[in-house]
Amino acid sequence: MPDKKAKKKSAGPRKRRKLSGKSTGLTAREVLSTTPPNSVAELQEAIDRDGGQVLTTYREPFGDHWLIIAALPIDQVEPTPYQRNLSDAHARKLESVIAIVVPEAATAYQILALNTEKAHNLRERALEVIRMYQELATLDDASEESYALEFEEAALITLGLCYLENGRFSGGAYHPILRRSDQFLKKSLVSAIETRRARAKALMDLDKTVIEKVEALKAKGLTSPYLKSFVVTRINPIRFRPKDAAPLSFDEVMERMTIAAEKMNVDKIKVDDLAKSGGAPAEE
Repeated sequence: MPDKKAKKKSAGPRKRRKLSGKSTGLTAREVLSTTPPNSVAELQEAIDRDGGQVLTTYREPFGDHWLIIAALPIDQVEPTPYQRNLSDAHARKLESVIAIVVPEAATAYQILALNTEKAHNLRERALEVIRMYQELATLDDASEESYALEFEEAALITLGLCYLENGRFSGGAYHPILRRSDQFLKKSLVSAIETRRARAKALMDLDKTVIEKVEALKAKGLTSPYLKSFVVTRINPIRFRPKDAAPLSFDEVMERMTIAAEKMNVDKIKVDDLAKSGGAPAEE
């Protein structure tokens, strides 16, 4: 009779890792230990000229950025041009709070990345990213990679250009694929934008072919809110790709999807095929 395998003993509840208890960044005394640079002094003067009141100026401990906390006249405050439309509820909240004024334009984008007023939908996120991209491109020669925090995903840059061209673009159908194939470029923003425009055009050209197939399926009598997602899923080259296979580049993915879409024979697709696909409508 074969020996029974010994059961592995439970290790018990995992112990929580103790916090280091060490400070990161500037010390408490360093926050106000140096004289503010000229840019901060100029901004303080501008706040005063506009009828505001500077309450305090200090160095933010973690990133060592100079910040000004000020009370500002509400008619002197407006949303940045690259973020999503300001909701009435959020505007009312802004009317009753103290504003933090940042002399460094690039730092404002990092603050925006932490904005959690409400969850973005994909269209809002993508439009916010591409507007931010266009503004940042005027500041310096930094690469896309250096703004990974602010942009969140490379896919949002490409989708943002698509939404600028067509506000009703169905980005949700392609987003999962782009997240795995669209990467940040090592080029400066000014140089990389041309590549981004080319990628957006390739995606929108693919979408035209997908729409043609969707309309052909509707002509056959197939009616479902999942038709577009169904077509995109059928031509997705990443879906069943082995995990150990080399990742496909954006251009490779677009080329394969375009060829697959053009070759798709809608006459061979049955109602059962659609029913088995399941899924949910694209996020918009």
